[in-house]
Amino acid sequence: MKKSLEVAHVFRAYGPGYRDAHGNKLPVRHLRVMRAIELCRSAELGGHVDVCDHCGALRISYNSCRNRHCPKCQCLDQQRWVEARKQDVLPTRYFHMVFTVPEGLRPLALRNQRIVYNILFRAVSDTLNTLSKDPKHLGAQIGFIGILHTWSQTLMDHPHIHCIVPAGGLSPDGNRWIGTKKKFFIPVKVLSRLFRGKFLDALTKAYRAQDLEFPGKVAHLKNKVAFNDLLFGLYKQDWVVYCKPPFKNAERVLGYLARYTHRVALSNDRIAKWEGDRVTIRYRDSSDSNKTKFLCLGAFEFIRRFLLHVLPDGFMKIRHFGILSNRNRKTKLSRCKQLLGVSQAHSGDDVKKLSWQELLVRVTGIDPRICTRCGKGKMVVMEVLSPILYTVPP
Repeated sequence: MKKSLEVAHVFRAYGPGYRDAHGNKLPVRHLRVMRAIELCRSAELGGHVDVCDHCGALRISYNSCRNRHCPKCQCLDQQRWVEARKQDVLPTRYFHMVFTVPEGLRPLALRNQRIVYNILFRAVSDTLNTLSKDPKHLGAQIGFIGILHTWSQTLMDHPHIHCIVPAGGLSPDGNRWIGTKKKFFIPVKVLSRLFRGKFLDALTKAYRAQDLEFPGKVAHLKNKVAFNDLLFGLYKQDWVVYCKPPFKNAERVLGYLARYTHRVALSNDRIAKWEGDRVTIRYRDSSDSNKTKFLCLGAFEFIRRFLLHVLPDGFMKIRHFGILSNRNRKTKLSRCKQLLGVSQAHSGDDVKKLSWQELLVRVTGIDPRICTRCGKGKMVVMEVLSPILYTVPP
């Protein structure tokens, strides 16, 4: 059986050379992610030896790095999050929207990720909340989940937010659920223009407060005239806001969330070939009917593009707004469920208490504690293997 290729293979082979070539120019968080991926599920992080209590078969398992950018470490966190979100789903259609940062802004965003990505979230939230509260469109308080992705299919910087929005909201007096009968209750052009205005207004304030940095290719934007010229050009553009056909039921909403929430820039299954210092990845070309194509990159360029999408420490890429926010979940969301006749017996707390083995059984029906050799015994820990080097912090 041919061994599948992994991001970790490239990082282990070329990561040391990449670090040597770039010296102290690499941010600490990039170094941390590189080492985490290189060491993930290897003896350096330690592990444990299990033995079957029926047939005596042995199994060695090495620890995961648990870094949120590692392609191998997202599955269980993703499933735990999705299982917990089942309690928030309402019996209505859901819209899938995408808000995209224009190409001309991306170099500045890349060098000011925390500030610009927060501006992006705030602009999206203010846009949807402002327009949905307008009686001309809906006249209700809505809720939505925003998920930040920063990459294109070819791993270039392409910040955009996917939004999952219920087709309706809570009336101002809290006594009615106001549903929308239209394909989408706000015209895309209206969304685009308000989103553009709110984003650029916040960006201008950040510039005036001297919160932005202008290294390298964006150094010229420190000049007020150059920055204003950029803003002028951006105001003249139509910003991309896309609304996809609505989900018809809760199952499809959860299926979408399971695919998108904990996705990293590149999954291992997209690596098609690795020969010498050249790595070939698969990608979908949206400009050519989503045809699958192949892109060959040098190992250093592959690593560079992957690292473009390492988020600032502690940055939340999944956020809940309006009636789906944490502070409204027990009040306004509960009221919506009551109005829509939804049982509120389910709680997400039980999911948090499940071990990873119990969660895997719940999601897949496969129990990793059962011996794969005899199919009868259970694997029990015989020995704990200590880390050889050190544990990489998440």
